[in-house]
Amino acid sequence: MKEKIDAFIQGLIVYDYILFGSVFILFILFIVLSLLSKRKVGISVFFVLLSFSILLLGPTLGYIKMHQFLFKNSVELISQKKLTFVKAIVVKGTLKNESKLDFKSCKITANAYKVTGNSLKDFIYQFKPLSNMSILEDSIHKGESREFKIIIEPFTYAKDYNISIGAKCK
Repeated sequence: MKEKIDAFIQGLIVYDYILFGSVFILFILFIVLSLLSKRKVGISVFFVLLSFSILLLGPTLGYIKMHQFLFKNSVELISQKKLTFVKAIVVKGTLKNESKLDFKSCKITANAYKVTGNSLKDFIYQFKPLSNMSILEDSIHKGESREFKIIIEPFTYAKDYNISIGAKCK
């Protein structure tokens, strides 16, 4: 767990620090406003609830939305083929940088998961893939599109499956 926290802190960018600082300043501002309006209990309680909701939800939702905006990309699955003599799947796709920034690196992940006729089970199986594989692509400029190939091995599942791909870029 400590390694994950260290990796998260090492991966922060300047915009993240600005976001966290502004959320903390808003928290302090609304706490001060609640103290100044102590004669009106309803408004004071509202400011306290608002300040704590900003403190709890602001960094998480702000981080997610900001990174979706700053590092916007699209990943398209071109083909998938299960190999006959080797227990593996070859997944081909393209990654396109749709942001206004250049990416230093992108971690592209392919997941293979079970498919049944039941929509509820299919939804749950997406969270627990049978197997997955990731690759790193470096230095993707804005507007650039790059093809990639991922080999998922070992893959021994014999029934029906689906492949999903995604990318996290920095």
